[in-house]
This record gives sequence, C-alpha cells and structure tokens, in this order.
Amino acid sequence: MATKDEEKAEVLNAFFASVFNSQTSCLQGIQAPELEDRDGEQNKPPIIQEEAVNNLLCHLDTHKSMGLDGIHPRVLRGLVEELAKPLSIIYQQSWLTGEVPDNWRLANVMPIYKKGQKEDPGKYRPVSLTSVPGKIMERFILSALTRQVQDNQGIRPSQHGFMKGRSRLTNLISFYDQVTCLVDEGKAVDDIYLDFSKAFDTVSHSILLEKLVAHGLDRHTLCWVKNWLEGQGQRVVVNGVKSS
Repeated sequence: MATKDEEKAEVLNAFFASVFNSQTSCLQGIQAPELEDRDGEQNKPPIIQEEAVNNLLCHLDTHKSMGLDGIHPRVLRGLVEELAKPLSIIYQQSWLTGEVPDNWRLANVMPIYKKGQKEDPGKYRPVSLTSVPGKIMERFILSALTRQVQDNQGIRPSQHGFMKGRSRLTNLISFYDQVTCLVDEGKAVDDIYLDFSKAFDTVSHSILLEKLVAHGLDRHTLCWVKNWLEGQGQRVVVNGVKSS
C-alpha cells in the first residue's frame, strides 16, 4: 500500500510506462521512415497567419487547467492582442524547422479513476495537462493532418469517431439504417463488436509515421510530428509529484 505522494506517483508512473513501452515508439528492427525532400505543392512551407492565432486565443476555455509552464488560458485570452503576433512567429518557425520546444513536451499526468478497485493502478486513466500554447500549435498540425488524410481518402466515410460533425449518435443512425434495410430484405444480420484495450497508448509511432508518409503528408509537418512523438517519453510527472 502506497501512502505518500511520491510513492503513489512512482506506482502510477511505473504502470503507465509499462503500457507505453519502447516498442510503442519504434518496432523492433524497424526505424522511423526517413523524411525525404519532395517536389511539388505538398512541400511548400506552411504559413500561420496572425489572425488564425488570434481566433484560437479568443476561443480558449478559461476554465481549463494550465500545463507545467504555468501559463493559464485566462492569461492568454486576456492578452490576445499582445500575444497573437509573437506566438504566430514562434509557431511558424517551429513548423518550418520541425523543432518542438521542451515545455510543450512536458505534462502534468493526472490519474483519473475509472472503475473497479482503487488500489489497482490499471483502473486509472492518464490524462496529460500540457502547455496551452503547445496545444494551440497542435491544433494547426491537426488541421493539416486531417485535411491531407481526408483529401487522399485515408479516412473512410464509415469513420465517425473523432470526426467533425460526427459522433456515436451518427454512427448508430447509420448502422441502424443498414440493419433495418437488410432485415426488410429478409436477410440475417450478425454483429461483432471489438474493444481494443489501451488502443491509443499502444499505437506504434513507426507505423503511424509510415502511414502519414504513404498519404503524402508534407515534409515540414512530418518532421514536426516525428519530433513531437519522440518527446512523449518526457512526460514523467504524476499528479504534481515528479517521478523518476
């Protein structure tokens, strides 16, 4: 039984690290794909407009928590006129060079209890409280990723989760419509449901990067994503107590 904060942090950190292991970052014998220079429109340098940064700052939720850098979203939103331009310059350079600031890689990992025995660390879900300015940069990267993958039909129309304008409800309606049509035709319907345990925590970064390369993502964004993924192992703080 762990009673001290430091002991609890070590126990939770050890469990979270056991899930996010070295094979998650790079499969055995497989290196991350090389980011080759390519000709064409997809290799044009990305541009981040000051107006876009201004808009994201204005829509920050002031009730959200801040990261380890101590910059609260309320401060960013209150100083939007002063911060929009310098942040747009920082984001632009980060995207062009692929460099991810160290403060954006660190997070306060909060263990959120799900269900079951509270003494079991496997019953807790890690939630990372990261830098708010870093999250804004991630929004730009996410937009570029989504646009590229959708344009190349990497995401099928049957995908509803994590898609704008879609949800579990739209998925249920689509599924219900298909099933009722088959039943009306007198056909039998069998359903198989799969739930992958800790799917997001065990995604291979090497395979993920290879998929993005295959879908023609530009070199600047690929380089940024690669460096960001490599920094995930630096998240070693649990509930405000730093763990080894």
